Amino acid sequence: MSQNKFADEALIEVCSGSGGNGCVAFRREKYVPRGGPSGGDGGRGGAVVFTIRRNLRTLAHLRYKQSFKAENGHDGEGSGRYGKNGADIVIPLPPGSVLKDADSGDIIRDFGKTHEDFLFLKGGNGGWGNIHFKSSVTQAPRKALPGKSGGEARLRVELQIIADIGLVGFPNAGKSSLLDRFTNARPKIAPYPFTTKIPNLGVLTLDDRDIIIADIPGLIEGASEGHGLGIRFLKHISRTQALVFLVDLSDDNYRDAFDILCRELEAFSPELIQKPRLLLGSKTDLEGSEDRLKELTAKYPGEKIRGISVFTGNGITELGWDLLELAAAAPDTGAAAEATDVEALEAEIEETEFDEAGD
Repeated sequence: MSQNKFADEALIEVCSGSGGNGCVAFRREKYVPRGGPSGGDGGRGGAVVFTIRRNLRTLAHLRYKQSFKAENGHDGEGSGRYGKNGADIVIPLPPGSVLKDADSGDIIRDFGKTHEDFLFLKGGNGGWGNIHFKSSVTQAPRKALPGKSGGEARLRVELQIIADIGLVGFPNAGKSSLLDRFTNARPKIAPYPFTTKIPNLGVLTLDDRDIIIADIPGLIEGASEGHGLGIRFLKHISRTQALVFLVDLSDDNYRDAFDILCRELEAFSPELIQKPRLLLGSKTDLEGSEDRLKELTAKYPGEKIRGISVFTGNGITELGWDLLELAAAAPDTGAAAEATDVEALEAEIEETEFDEAGD
């Protein structure tokens, strides 16, 4: 029985079209015994163009088609007729996509920063027909040029989810339960670690504003080095505007959890630790949790800390306004607003599978 998985990476090959060949032809008209050259030019090859489609939320469409080739230009014809240009190949991507060279890993285009169409490879120019080679010396040239070849490339496409708030924490810290309580998302919830294996998005509407919240699969110590499930999704945190760190107050490692999470994020990208953030102690309904929350408050006097219980609802209303304030304080790139179609995301995830090898 297959699980729902999330397509956030793809390898593709792209090729622009070659130009059409020029034509060697001569006028063949009655009463014109020595008609001059009339061979037309070949058409230009089609280009490879990437475009952002807001209705796309995963890279599932690239799973079933990995090779894209634009149309070649048509050859020139007699009577000075130019060949038709080849059609461009337009490849749609969801917002937050990043194009990289498959071999070097160099970033070619980051669509988290721009949503403009990107002409990646131009088509080859069409060859000249013999009409261009007539001269006072050569009245009947039998020379034409072939079309130029198109370009080709191997690309890695990566998707980084765009959201206002990213929920970060160890497995079973209560991120999915909080998302379920707050938003219209319906993540899988169960009392065992690693329930969440795909990023989940939800929309919290407060004061006429939509706040996009992303539940990132649980991290473990060493995630930045590739341990556990977290490393596969650390990249999704980089698109969020602010972070909420969840610490399970019922876990015996509650004292060190925040420090470990901060180290993993900083090891992955120093920019992550600079984002606006909130430290959240979860499961305050359990015995002894209030004392543990006070201990964390004393240990981190410079952090904003709040305790909540999804089970009893304690602190949930206050947290909502905290998230609104946190999202408003974060630099506004305008990107998160593009990702509010959570139902479309969930529907696409339902139809998608992703290879978990290495998880």
